[in-house]
Amino acid sequence: MLTSDDKKQLARKGITEEQFETQLRQLREGFPFLRLRAAAAVGAGIMAPTDDQQQAYVEAWNQYKSDGRHITKFVPASGAASRMFKAMFEFRDGDHDAPTTDFECTYFERIHDFAFFPALDDACEVLYGAGVDALIADGRYRDVVSAMLDEEGLNYGQLPKGLLQFHTYPDAARTPLEEHLVEAALYATSNGRADVHFTVSAEHRELFEQLVERVKPEYEQRFGIAYNVSFSEQKPSTDTVAATPDGEPFRNDDGSLLFRPGGHGALIQNLGDLESDIVFIKNIDNVVPDALKPVTTLWKQVIAGILVTLQRQTFAYLNCLDEGIPGRAELEEMCRFLRNDLCCEVPGIQELGDAELCQTLRRKFNRPMRVCGVVKNVGEPGGGPFLAFNPDGSVSLQILESSQIDKHNPAYMAMFTGGTHFNPVDLVCAIRDYRGQRFDLPAYVDTATGFISDKSKNGRELKALELPGLWNGAMSDWNTVFVEVPLETFNPVKTVNDLLRPQHQ
Repeated sequence: MLTSDDKKQLARKGITEEQFETQLRQLREGFPFLRLRAAAAVGAGIMAPTDDQQQAYVEAWNQYKSDGRHITKFVPASGAASRMFKAMFEFRDGDHDAPTTDFECTYFERIHDFAFFPALDDACEVLYGAGVDALIADGRYRDVVSAMLDEEGLNYGQLPKGLLQFHTYPDAARTPLEEHLVEAALYATSNGRADVHFTVSAEHRELFEQLVERVKPEYEQRFGIAYNVSFSEQKPSTDTVAATPDGEPFRNDDGSLLFRPGGHGALIQNLGDLESDIVFIKNIDNVVPDALKPVTTLWKQVIAGILVTLQRQTFAYLNCLDEGIPGRAELEEMCRFLRNDLCCEVPGIQELGDAELCQTLRRKFNRPMRVCGVVKNVGEPGGGPFLAFNPDGSVSLQILESSQIDKHNPAYMAMFTGGTHFNPVDLVCAIRDYRGQRFDLPAYVDTATGFISDKSKNGRELKALELPGLWNGAMSDWNTVFVEVPLETFNPVKTVNDLLRPQHQ
């Protein structure tokens, strides 16, 4: 039973009582597993463009850009980098004074190869009156790590990844935020302008803004463009209620309801707020130095060219449907396009009468669209590309996480473990309809694809609810196409030692 204070708390957050009750029900009942048709593969849901096709798609993208379209690069960048330094926190707080694990030994043996080494060396001088090398020679390994992690030093244990120094250049080290600005200049400009949007946490927003203000003039001069850099934060209305293990609302010590951030799926609202025609989405840590950017730039243009090519044909069909019921040959052509090009299969579509078929085609065509780069599976964590059944009985391409798959179903597990590709979060999206209106993106979320995890607060166990993931259930009812892209385009930084990989040196 909600108290009057509870209702006021909900109102302040912009959460309705109906949403609150729905979330509690989901926490009590859980979410159903998805039904799978097959893992997507090249020739079965995944495109693999030839060299000639790649060039044609690049030209299609450049033509689209020349028409003055509004293009945005959207970068989720809110999370702190604490997990990136998990092993180093454990070393600092552990019971051995010198590095013992392979990870720790690699970190110290190659410490000069980190882009942040000069800044760390300066921090050690300020804090301890000695540089990194002197401290290591003296066996003061923990002091070096503390200077990297703690607020008195670089504060890398609390800062978001976007603000860390990732790559070394002759003139200075560069952060992921800066690398994304450079990328935008290479493939996401229109009318001499690059729009880049970062989703950030409230506590770090000012630091992001300060960095942009400092570096933007340099990159504008280098590339001869103007940057429009904007920020948003996850909305309070997308927070989710926490529950006790028996499904009752979890309350704080003061009796108030406990709400938690709803995960990156909450950002579907931030995405939907953009005034853009086309949006590139890429994680903050998936960046490379300039020497390796050409392959990334090429394939960003390829997948964008595929998107606008498919969108142009889809818009043509929708305009045709607006003119009345087409002839049977045209309707059959549209059905083939839906099945073969958009990889969406509607059972019994051939048996529908012309009027009902037109309605079905309109419903399937007039949706947001995304083209997703997928890479060959080499064991990195990430969602997989699948052909999955939708609530309306149709089959379409989806990006699934392991939590959405019934692990007690041998056939499904064989699909998941035997999948040839996975998704590194490399998307380009079309979020306006054929009449130029913004899609209401939350209307295309599959609300039955959330996730429940076990957490605790002040020693008390609780159930936490995550909204359908941004590129998973939050985009479930989009038209989706998968394209095989080279593994070189995927270079995430999950641990600090990943920065020592050749791709980041």
